[in-house]
Amino acid sequence: MDNSLIDQIDRRMIEELRVDARMTVAELSRRVGLSKTPCQIRLKRLVEEGYIRGFRAVIDPVRLGMGHIAFAEVKLSDTREKALEAFRRAVLQVEEVEECHMLASHFDYLLKVRTADITAYRAVLGEKISSLPHVASTSTFVVMETIVDQGG
Repeated sequence: MDNSLIDQIDRRMIEELRVDARMTVAELSRRVGLSKTPCQIRLKRLVEEGYIRGFRAVIDPVRLGMGHIAFAEVKLSDTREKALEAFRRAVLQVEEVEECHMLASHFDYLLKVRTADITAYRAVLGEKISSLPHVASTSTFVVMETIVDQGG
């Protein structure tokens, strides 16, 4: 996607929606200085072209009893494309994995895992993550305090 295809108004719309995606189109149009119809057209285009991937509620996982965060480094035994694809497909099935990033590092993937507590994390690590295709080893880092969380 070429960012040069969006202008300052599009960028302002995206920023306003990043802060409050529940605002009405009328409110959005007022904030960016457009009338409602052109604002709706731009918003539709931003969604269709993938600049805005969706709208969702930002949940407080701590209030829901899911306040434990751990990051797991995962090293694979095989990094050929077929093995990477098998790992990617399987990790999508682990509901406790909030994020999965392939890295250029001494390990292959970094997973953000959210559970109720360390006991639940240990079970997820032992029963789910360690048994994913081609996992050779893992290393865990437990979060003690979250300073910045964009909610996404």
